[in-house]
Amino acid sequence: MNGPRPAYFAPIGIFVFLAAAIASPAQEPEGPQTAAPAPVAPAPALRPVLERRSVPSANITVPAGTRVAVVLENGISTRSAKAGDSLYFRTSFPITQNNQIVIPVGSYLRGELLESKRPGRIKGRGEFRMRLNTLILPNGYTVDLNAVPRSADSGGKETMDPEGKVTSPGGKGKDAETVATTTVTGAGIGAISAGAKGAGIGAGIGGLAGLGAVLLTRGPEAELPRGSTLDIVLERTLTLDGSQIQYRHTGEFSPITPPPSRPQ
Repeated sequence: MNGPRPAYFAPIGIFVFLAAAIASPAQEPEGPQTAAPAPVAPAPALRPVLERRSVPSANITVPAGTRVAVVLENGISTRSAKAGDSLYFRTSFPITQNNQIVIPVGSYLRGELLESKRPGRIKGRGEFRMRLNTLILPNGYTVDLNAVPRSADSGGKETMDPEGKVTSPGGKGKDAETVATTTVTGAGIGAISAGAKGAGIGAGIGGLAGLGAVLLTRGPEAELPRGSTLDIVLERTLTLDGSQIQYRHTGEFSPITPPPSRPQ
């Protein structure tokens, strides 16, 4: 037939088109994929754990004029002492600042004798002068020190001046006692042997003997026995490194037997 096709053929064409579209695969074909996979972000590198470092603390200043109580570790006597001899001390009371111990009990101090002089046979007194140069804290931290003693308990009658010079007591009373004793003794012996006249002669001889003894005898030595307690005074500001003032223990003091009382 040469006429136009019937209209019912159009829906058939539409059906065929839809079937082809449904039959086409909706997913990627199987097999190896040509596209590179998306990169995977690497795990963050582990950062090394840094050791905790202590932040240096500010310097600590101990002002000039601060008094420090110490105990003498080695005795001093003008009988044998000489300039340059070393002296050793320990602190017996802590020094604090802002509720923190900065100089603990049991810290060590080193000093030296600057001069030493024995008492004379006729006049003069024994004397020596000292200065403290070094402070060693219990953890070994060492600093320069400039300090002098201002007072001392030595069990005797020594005196101390603001420059740290120790002076022995005078011997005039002892000298007079020596002369008087030998004079009386000589007079007694003379009286026994030759009566009143002999007593006068004996007294004169005894007086000369006593005077001779005085001329041959030195006055009292200046001494500070081991165990003497002293107050020392800082003559200038003491600067301490704050990072070094870290004590596991605040120090211990081992008591030293105090010096015995000496004959006056």
